[in-house]
Amino acid sequence: MAQKYNIYINEKKLIICTQLPKYVQSYQVIEVEGFDFEIFFHTLNNHQHTTFVLLCPNPKFIFSKIKTTIKVIEAAGGFVKSDEDKYLFIKRNGYWDLPKGKLEPNEKKKQAALREVEEECGITVESLGKKITKTYHIYELKGKLVLKISHWYRMKAIANQALVPQIEEGITEVQWLPKSKWDIVKTNTYPSILEVLAYKV
Repeated sequence: MAQKYNIYINEKKLIICTQLPKYVQSYQVIEVEGFDFEIFFHTLNNHQHTTFVLLCPNPKFIFSKIKTTIKVIEAAGGFVKSDEDKYLFIKRNGYWDLPKGKLEPNEKKKQAALREVEEECGITVESLGKKITKTYHIYELKGKLVLKISHWYRMKAIANQALVPQIEEGITEVQWLPKSKWDIVKTNTYPSILEVLAYKV
């Protein structure tokens, strides 16, 4: 499988890859020679396109270079399926999301994912499965660039539990939704969450 990194920057996306993904239609190619991510970030608003493609023979090397220039935060979360074939979603700061949060010092990714789901939704997870994917999101915090790497895991839980949103984390709703109702999520969520939802569940 060809190497590929989807890096989300607000509503825009940088794809670092060896070959152009088939699904990409409208995009702007970025030259790999002399590429400086910080300059790219601060000139994003000057570009009309929302998708940018950086083609290179070694995407992992380019991604590693980006990581060395900005602060990296590790997070983990869960894509939780119920015994009633529904999936757990939260509404945080007005957007539909999946429960996740930052790793605590010396905490394993799986442990963090489980803890965050249970804390943010007030439920008990029955089983923790394999990792689905990683998503990458870059934003600016106090004038500094931050890369958040989120690790997503499959989980299972019993639906007949009281759902308690963690209000102090900006969560106002927790709901179990069947696939037939995912449209309400997809029209009001983040691009990185859409990437997680695209995996077979």
